[in-house]
Amino acid sequence: MSAPSQPARRAPSPVEAAIETVEGARILDGPAATLGTVARAASATPARKALLRGDWLGHAVHPVLSDVVVGTLLSASLLDFIGGDPDGRARRRLIAAAVAAATPTALTGLNDWAEEDSDAAVRRTGVVHALSNSTALLLYAGSLTGGRGRGVALRLVGAAALGAGAYLGGHLSFVKSVGVDAA
Repeated sequence: MSAPSQPARRAPSPVEAAIETVEGARILDGPAATLGTVARAASATPARKALLRGDWLGHAVHPVLSDVVVGTLLSASLLDFIGGDPDGRARRRLIAAAVAAATPTALTGLNDWAEEDSDAAVRRTGVVHALSNSTALLLYAGSLTGGRGRGVALRLVGAAALGAGAYLGGHLSFVKSVGVDAA
């Protein structure tokens, strides 16, 4: 009887290598420590932590809110390619909805991230996740001024930043278990 075969090891993808680089970037430790101090102060009371964590919902609220931001921004970009918004009103409304949802989304994510203070890789990845998402939001907001070509270009670059931020957020949730209640 032959021994069971082991699954073939695959080479890490370029994205995984980039994640490892971010997780090992000690230069992010200073900004992460500062941001962690601010985050812990912002959610200092147990009631505020529970609210931001999503205890009232029965699971983490950050992923729900992040879907609103990501979905509305990508919908604004989709209008660039499928049309149907000749005066840009729908696009402006979608971006405005994302901007309005960004603050509670950031606060809930910051609260989840601040609870992971002992893991340097999580702290570093969280800083880059926040920076990517903030960059995307600024690019989308900036796309509302100037000509159509400039707006499309800013939204396209914003979508790339948003994709990077979303990937990092997924890594934090699904690989690092940030915001996951093990109970």
